[in-house]
Amino acid sequence: MTDPVLVCCSHGTESVAGRATVTAIVDAVRKALGVETYETYVDVQQPQVDEVVGSVGRPTVIVPLLLSPGFHTAVDIGRAAASRDGVVATGTLGPHPLLVEALEERLERAGVRSGDHVVLAASGSSRPEAAVRVEQVRAALDARVDTPVTVGFAYGARPTVAEAVREARAAGASRVAIASYVLAPGHFAGLIAAAGADIVTDPLGVGESGGAEPRIVRIVQERYAAGVAELARRH
Repeated sequence: MTDPVLVCCSHGTESVAGRATVTAIVDAVRKALGVETYETYVDVQQPQVDEVVGSVGRPTVIVPLLLSPGFHTAVDIGRAAASRDGVVATGTLGPHPLLVEALEERLERAGVRSGDHVVLAASGSSRPEAAVRVEQVRAALDARVDTPVTVGFAYGARPTVAEAVREARAAGASRVAIASYVLAPGHFAGLIAAAGADIVTDPLGVGESGGAEPRIVRIVQERYAAGVAELARRH
């Protein structure tokens, strides 16, 4: 039996570096899994996810290359998944222990120490479920590092990242570090970088050597396997 097609769906970005990061992730997943894999988007870039899903006549697993659920998972990806039989959309990349592990490692490499304050900076969404998932990641990271961890959002929710940085300084933090909870360089990563922190870690999809972050690749593999199992249950 032929393996289901994998459709990796990210938001899309005008950023050249952001596009390169997402493509590196998809290429690494394609190589790791050895299945037919497509790179698709919900905005800004082409091809759009519903177009690709509609053109594929085989069982398909859509894996959102998004860290939290929100409008695009519910509407754009949800519509594509419901467009025909034999298609399933998996959960987002986060929350996941590997993401927390990656955040902790990046903070450690950046030299974060006791007395500092960490702001977990997410892209943000008007959907409340997104904030709930980010809070789960914050709590898990807070349990692993020797600094307070609070949350800030680049868009769609409060406090903003800049507000969270100011609040941390007002509370007496010697330095404020931002743990970037975005996948790739782009608009949201730029807002996070400009929020006034002393330290800003790289987006999670960027590996230490500049290629794809291996933990992200592993999570996509897990999500794909879960999607394949769901397709098997349906039939």
